[in-house]
Amino acid sequence: MNTLDADPPVAARVTDGELKRMLDATVALVREVAQREIMPRFLRVSHGQRKDDGSLCSEADLAAEQFLHGRLQEVCPCPVIGEEMPPAAQQAGWNDGSKDELGVWCIDPIDGTTNFINGLPCFAVSIAWIRAGRTRLAVTFNPITDEMFYARESNGAYLNGRRLPLRQVTSDIRRAVGGVDFKRIPKQLADRIAVSPPFFSQRNFGSSTLDWCNLAAGRLDLYLHGGQMLWDYAAGSLILREAGGQMCTLAEDDYDAEDVWRRPVIAALNPAVFAAWRNWVRQNT
Repeated sequence: MNTLDADPPVAARVTDGELKRMLDATVALVREVAQREIMPRFLRVSHGQRKDDGSLCSEADLAAEQFLHGRLQEVCPCPVIGEEMPPAAQQAGWNDGSKDELGVWCIDPIDGTTNFINGLPCFAVSIAWIRAGRTRLAVTFNPITDEMFYARESNGAYLNGRRLPLRQVTSDIRRAVGGVDFKRIPKQLADRIAVSPPFFSQRNFGSSTLDWCNLAAGRLDLYLHGGQMLWDYAAGSLILREAGGQMCTLAEDDYDAEDVWRRPVIAALNPAVFAAWRNWVRQNT
């Protein structure tokens, strides 16, 4: 269980004005790293290195993470956790950030690296600032579509200045479009979804952080993933929360009660769809 759920003392909290300054600076920084380090390498990276967990890492991931690691210190001088860092360094950054009133940055330089390497235009830069175990600001940017999703705690979620969600979604799960990643969900559940899903249609685009954002935007109605790393959900979960969505895990109604490093997710934008989807998933797991 995550033991960092409690809010810090009132005197130690960052003001909303300071949080807005940090968010604005992060938005600008994310756009800059995409222009300088990522897009010049798109369609020019032919392969990536396979990491211990089986995922891919490209030279663009490494260059973007190095760029962000240094520049985020100018926004808020606190520890940085990046997807491409060694696990020991990630854990040390989390431990230091949990002790430090300034919090911790969590970055995924390119979420959807396989898409990026193969020339598929669905990947994103994702940054979250976490304090006391909860994400307080989030930015996710798809440089191909020029879509900047962002949120700060208690101030709503936005896409390029438009409040999310963009449309009213269905309240009937039978009409819902679901984002489902089959890789890590239990086989019995995966088989049932493949053969007899409770929803209308299924999509998967290969970028977890964009799945969260598309759900928050109302492009998807519900979502399921069997186990995401911290950098996969840190930004997107706040964006969905601030858009009015709900989430839980396979075992916990409190999403934040799961292990911080890897969490499954059951989520939806409409409350009725969320309840129906959560119950169906748990009954079939």
